[in-house]
Amino acid sequence: MINSVIKGSGRYIPEKVIDNSYFLGYEFYDENGVRIEKPGEEIIKKFQEITEIEERRYVDDQYLNSDIATFAAQKAIEDAQIDKETIDYIIVAQNFGDIDPVSRQIDMMPSMSSKVKHNLGIKNLKCRPYDMIFGCPGWVEGIILGHQLIQGGNAKNVLVIGSDTLSRAVDPHDRTAMIFADGSGAVVLSREEADEKYGVIAYNTLSYTGEELHYLVNGPSLKSDYVGSNKNIRMKGRKVYEFALRNVPNALKETLEDAKVPIDKLSKILLHQANAKMDHAMIERFYKLYDTPVPETIDPMTVQKLGNTSVSTIPIMYDLIEKKELGNHEFHKDDYLLFASVGASMNINSFVYKYKK
Repeated sequence: MINSVIKGSGRYIPEKVIDNSYFLGYEFYDENGVRIEKPGEEIIKKFQEITEIEERRYVDDQYLNSDIATFAAQKAIEDAQIDKETIDYIIVAQNFGDIDPVSRQIDMMPSMSSKVKHNLGIKNLKCRPYDMIFGCPGWVEGIILGHQLIQGGNAKNVLVIGSDTLSRAVDPHDRTAMIFADGSGAVVLSREEADEKYGVIAYNTLSYTGEELHYLVNGPSLKSDYVGSNKNIRMKGRKVYEFALRNVPNALKETLEDAKVPIDKLSKILLHQANAKMDHAMIERFYKLYDTPVPETIDPMTVQKLGNTSVSTIPIMYDLIEKKELGNHEFHKDDYLLFASVGASMNINSFVYKYKK
């Protein structure tokens, strides 16, 4: 039996800590371009109550997204104890490529994955670099693609990275700027043969491209005379919240049923985190489908201290738990883990993983 197994993991969390007081001097505008006259303290307090975000990390100006993606990749390769020349595919989930820290210009060529391969010094011409542009669910989709490549016999080792520098893609006059942050996480997904099934055992992806396509887009600043980038993250927060609560729980249930795993056998849910209120609500609705209370330690959280790090949220969280650096959370042999994400485009995806270390 061919299994797709996470052999090693790594992360890069920027050193620059940005707490909520950083935004006290910001001028925020509403969707109609009208300045919000409420005091900064009131805006920030409400924001923290909803999201639970206290601080986030921003990358230093000396680094680009491809740099921090490389840092996480190097750690994952070392952790996996493999020769980098045996990597068959490098899949980099990202959304904006490299963003210049001054001009905010987006650079997508060469591709992020090609830059990472170059930075790693991989000489193997048959190591193929792929960029995964899939919104926040990009890293999960990268794992699903890597699993399919391994199962199809086309790969032995797949390096899957999630990396974004969203602090350079936000409108400083939009309150949602306080949500986004920077970071990178990576894993090596490897082929293992055994008599039992473990690693990735089931997966599911749903893509909604009707009116949902416009819930998360790029657009000009809410402040009409802003002279920065004219391509900033524009999010319809209420629409995203309602979409996620309406669709994610059933999608997770479908994946768990495909894996033939009873709900009481699930050990952890590693869920992408845009804001804590939404995550708590999605998990509560998921367990309600089984008429079962939510276990106390089922949903590890990083959003409070790291913010919404997009595609890197889940691999960073996985690495923290794997290294026993996220509170009391840890993985045990034969644990069933559910990885899931929802985000731009709009996409929902998930996979069930049987842990074997």
